[in-house]
Amino acid sequence: MRGWWQELAGLVLPVDCAGCGAVRVLVCDGCRGALGGALAGLVGPSPRPEGLPVVQAAAVYEGAVRAVLLAHKERGALPLAGVLGGALAAAVLAGGTGPGPGEVALVPVPSARRQVRARGHDPARRIALAAAGRLRRAGVPARVAPVLGLRRAVADQAGLGARQRRENLAGALAVRRAGVRLTRGARIVLVDDVVTTGATLAEAARAVRAAGLVAGPGAVLRAAVVAAPADSFVRAPRTAAR
Repeated sequence: MRGWWQELAGLVLPVDCAGCGAVRVLVCDGCRGALGGALAGLVGPSPRPEGLPVVQAAAVYEGAVRAVLLAHKERGALPLAGVLGGALAAAVLAGGTGPGPGEVALVPVPSARRQVRARGHDPARRIALAAAGRLRRAGVPARVAPVLGLRRAVADQAGLGARQRRENLAGALAVRRAGVRLTRGARIVLVDDVVTTGATLAEAARAVRAAGLVAGPGAVLRAAVVAAPADSFVRAPRTAAR
C-alpha cells in the first residue's frame, strides 16, 4: 500500500526537481541530461575485488545524480525509476550488450528484506524493470531475471571500508532454484544503482558463476550501474556543470 500511495502522490502532487530543486518538475532538463548516459564508461574500483566483472556506469555519483538516486532509494520517490532506468539502459548499451542473439537478462543485486520493508520497495529491481523497458524500445530484447537472493544476514554496508565490505558479503548471495531456467540462453548483465568498492557486484558475480549461469565458449559476464565515483572511471568523464 505504501508503494501505491507513493506512486499516486508522485503523479498528482506538485514536485520539485529531485536533483537541483527546480520548481514543479520531477527532473529538470539539466539533471536529466546528467543521467542521459552520454558520459557512460568503464569503471574499475581500486583496489579491484577479485572476480569483479567488467562494469559500465552511466554517470558520475555526485551532485544532481547522487541526489536523484538517494531520493529514489531512500525517500521513496518512485517515479524517478524511469529516468534512472534510462541511465542504466545506457550503461548496458555502453558495455556492448546491444542487439544480438538471445535475450539480455538483467540480474539485479537484491536488497535485504528488512531494507525492502523499510523503504517500501526494492530500488535496484525497480530501476532494472525500467531499464529493460528502455532496452526493448531500443530494439534489444531484454527482461529482468531476479534470480539472486541473500542466504544469510549481512550488516549494513554504510561506513564499511572495501575489505570490510568484502568480508561482510563473502558467500552471502546465492542463485535461486529457478535461476538456471530463467536465464538459460540469455546474455546476463548484473545491475545495481551504484558501485563504490565493487564488493557487492563481485559477490553477485561469484554466485552467478558458481551456479553455472555463465558458461560456454565466449561467455562473458558483464555488469552495469547508474553511477560510480568519478575516480573509478577508467577514462575520467567530463562532469556536467550542474
